[in-house]
Amino acid sequence: MRRTLCFLAAIAFAAGAAQAAELRLLTAARIHTSDPASSTAEALVWDASGRILAVGSAEDLRGRHPQAETMDLGDAVVIPGLIDAHAHLMNLGYALMSADLAGARSKDEVIERLRTYADALPDGAWLRGRGWDQNLWPEKAFPTAADLDAAFPDIPVWLERVDGHAGWANSAALRAAAQRDGTPALDGDWQPDGGRIVREDGAPSGVFVDAAMALVEDAIPAADAALREQALERALAAAVRNGLTGVHDMGVSRADLALYRRFAGAGRLPLRVSAYADGDGDALDDLCRDGLYRHADGRLRMQGVKLYMDGALGSRGAALLADYSDEPGNDGLLLTEPKAFAAAVRKARGCGVQVATHAIGDRGNRLVLDTYAEALGARAEGDHRWRVEHAQIVALEDIPRFAQLRVIASMQPTHATSDMPWAGDRLGEERLAGAYAWRRFLDAGTRLVLGSDFPVESVDPRLGLYAAATRQDRDGRPPGGWLAEQKLTAAEALRGFTADAAYAGRAEDEVGRLSPGLRADFVVLAEDPLTVPVERLDELTILSTWVDGVPVYEAE
Repeated sequence: MRRTLCFLAAIAFAAGAAQAAELRLLTAARIHTSDPASSTAEALVWDASGRILAVGSAEDLRGRHPQAETMDLGDAVVIPGLIDAHAHLMNLGYALMSADLAGARSKDEVIERLRTYADALPDGAWLRGRGWDQNLWPEKAFPTAADLDAAFPDIPVWLERVDGHAGWANSAALRAAAQRDGTPALDGDWQPDGGRIVREDGAPSGVFVDAAMALVEDAIPAADAALREQALERALAAAVRNGLTGVHDMGVSRADLALYRRFAGAGRLPLRVSAYADGDGDALDDLCRDGLYRHADGRLRMQGVKLYMDGALGSRGAALLADYSDEPGNDGLLLTEPKAFAAAVRKARGCGVQVATHAIGDRGNRLVLDTYAEALGARAEGDHRWRVEHAQIVALEDIPRFAQLRVIASMQPTHATSDMPWAGDRLGEERLAGAYAWRRFLDAGTRLVLGSDFPVESVDPRLGLYAAATRQDRDGRPPGGWLAEQKLTAAEALRGFTADAAYAGRAEDEVGRLSPGLRADFVVLAEDPLTVPVERLDELTILSTWVDGVPVYEAE
């Protein structure tokens, strides 16, 4: 099957766009369209521009389009292109170019991975890594600079936690940060707004949470143009290799958008990027001054802004209505002061910019909903499509407010399966009722869209489909699934990564379904995701990824 696909694709498309046929007809064992009007088909036809002309039976479309260049995929299954509704392309690229610490079960394992990576480190470079999670270690406590110093006494080391909301520095990195002009003394009892320096006896221990991370990161030499381009190339290749034809990139700076624009102009964007400006800064100012941005080829747009309300649950930065069950006296962090957040929301509303806000804790989510309600007023009944990113812990009485305000819940299934071993310790049993509550949101009439938050989680959307339908880790634990009543069906999960994700990005008239008039963005699979046992969704075989009717990835 794989050999046949690659052979036919090579015949049909090796000549390139200049030699492309006017019409192309694809047939497969089954095509899932995500279109309620016609949910399955055997064939689809698209034109040389990559726009779908017809979807239906193979016999009918062959008869109607006898001149079309035909490709028969045999027993393969076609689904609409998968869209990750919350991700970070540049961060993924940088993560792929730094030490991978994900899944490390102890500090010793972290250090061993760093030793291997450090062997190829250029002179004068910082040792960077990402993915550590103290919840996986026997002691479950934050690490310290001393834990790194014996192995790396002179090289500055900076390691981002798996959620990106905390960093771990060694003493060399602390010295570099302290020597930087404008950096305040790191010792004492003061704390930066929206962040926390973890201290022991008044001295920084080596861990910096949320906004405090900038105190160290500002001392790291900035990435040059070549490194940034390489990071984006790696991220894009990883995305299409895993079946993604679209990404909602949350928190894109003016400089990053300029890089994306250069890639788009050179025909180097293999998928669609819906970029969201990085807070109330330069990129949002550009949108307010120049209007919403859309590249001519349709592969890049910026029409929204991503704001922050609170931190993350794993580093106890998510803002809760009551203290953490496992840390009395701590109810989390607000990364944006409520008045400043309200001002940013009003600014975006006035510029016609879609608002998407990171909110994880129940207090953070309530503050966002309250602010949205005030800013929208009577417009809440309109087609604003404002979003809450993550919506991980929500008070039960606040869940119906999402639908009432027509706010989209943008959630990441693998967060639940990553957090389930310790989320109960953080929250206690009562608050778990509103934790990662996908079914409650759907039943309340909320539009639910799905993503990964890569590189916090894997870029592979198959893991999201699996987590959504099983609420288990990949070893099948716990039996029956964690908080199993919140599971989604495979069809609901697929819709969250296709049609509903397109809607959340205001692109439902272009992508997300396989229907006449839309773009020919699709994924070819060896198995049918709607008929295989849900326990096998993470093992689906991706044969190829197509954007605008052209393959951007083919399996060997």
